[in-house]
Amino acid sequence: MREKFIEKKLVSAVKKQGGLCPKFATPGFDGMPDRIILMPKGRIAFAELKAKGKKPRPLQLSRHRLLRNLGFKVYVIDDAMQIGGVLDDI
Repeated sequence: MREKFIEKKLVSAVKKQGGLCPKFATPGFDGMPDRIILMPKGRIAFAELKAKGKKPRPLQLSRHRLLRNLGFKVYVIDDAMQIGGVLDDI
């Protein structure tokens, strides 16, 4: 499953639940997750999208730890079937 396909599914699923899922661009701060998930009632999380079976690079894992240490949820999604569970968790 391609990363772009999973990404489109995530954006669509978030929108259906009344949220936003914009690209998360951080010039000068590499390794941050691909998308920020903004859900109703102030719920925020980050999503790293990967092709099926691919894993985050070491710098990405470091950024995920940084965000988690700040209290944010960070998800690595490599299968569209994960999306429903992720949104339920947020």
